[in-house]
Amino acid sequence: MSRSQALQYYIASRLLLAPLQLLTIITIVFLLLRATPGDPADAILGGRAPEAAKEELRQQLGLNLPLWLQYGNYLINLLRFDLGTSLTSRGQDVWEIIGQYFPATVELAVCSMVVAVIVGIVAGTVAASRPGTYFDIGGRLFGIITYAIPMFWAGMLLQLIFSVQLRWFPTSNRFPPNLPAPVSITGLYTIDSLLTGNFTQLLVSLHHLTLPSLTLGILLSGIFERIVRVNLKQTLKADYVEAARARGIHENKILVSHALKNALIPVITVLGLTFASLLGGAVLTEVTFSWPGLANRLYQAISDRDYPTVQGILVFFGAIVVTASILIDILNAYIDPRIRY
Repeated sequence: MSRSQALQYYIASRLLLAPLQLLTIITIVFLLLRATPGDPADAILGGRAPEAAKEELRQQLGLNLPLWLQYGNYLINLLRFDLGTSLTSRGQDVWEIIGQYFPATVELAVCSMVVAVIVGIVAGTVAASRPGTYFDIGGRLFGIITYAIPMFWAGMLLQLIFSVQLRWFPTSNRFPPNLPAPVSITGLYTIDSLLTGNFTQLLVSLHHLTLPSLTLGILLSGIFERIVRVNLKQTLKADYVEAARARGIHENKILVSHALKNALIPVITVLGLTFASLLGGAVLTEVTFSWPGLANRLYQAISDRDYPTVQGILVFFGAIVVTASILIDILNAYIDPRIRY
């Protein structure tokens, strides 16, 4: 079998496995929500509401049906791309909630990923190119510390330093409540400000975005730093690198043009895995910084026992992670000729 045929077979198999992965996520979310303590009727009507009113509400929501029947109805609705309606937002459609809050999460996630990749690659390259020095030791410590620090603790600490003490950045929100927000075109404030040519709104948006994106990005950068440092150290010992040194090529050119290029191949794979961590970290970051994104809305829905909203958002996130994982695997297969299937 040729490489192109093997690659086509691999892509087909990954695409066929995607629905199974998504079904597994859907099933786990459905069962965990119903296994956790609490009653949506209590969250909606309050604990002091009459039991008859609660029972009537459960019947209206279908919560009194057998579990298997609730699961079957939910799968049928998903096949129609119906995520349901919120129990606590006056019957608002879950798709509307996603459309309203997801752009803020995208903006935060993209900026955080850019910070994570740049900081991780630079720190890993500096550490690997100077083995046995303080730069190498510092790179190891950086990777361990950023990976181990809790996201919410780092967010609160940076808020205290840069927002409360130094007053460099705002403590919360995406845009000042006393100023008009950018005209909604894409839902991304930075992009919308550029499209409308309002550079004042662009600067204000970036000012509010800086601290949460730096917090999330720097803590995720440790993953990339460790991958780059380990792979670059191995690459610098390869035969073709020694041959390049023997030909008198400058060390910096060898590092950038030869070694680093091959050492970055595993980073592409890690990007897909980090995407799941990014969404998980976005929940803590958005709650800590009161960022009005979809992850923060998910936290509110969990607190309110809003089954449809929680299920809809988690299925939406799961679909994004599965899609990103497939795209990263396919891209990695095209880039790395050593991969065989």
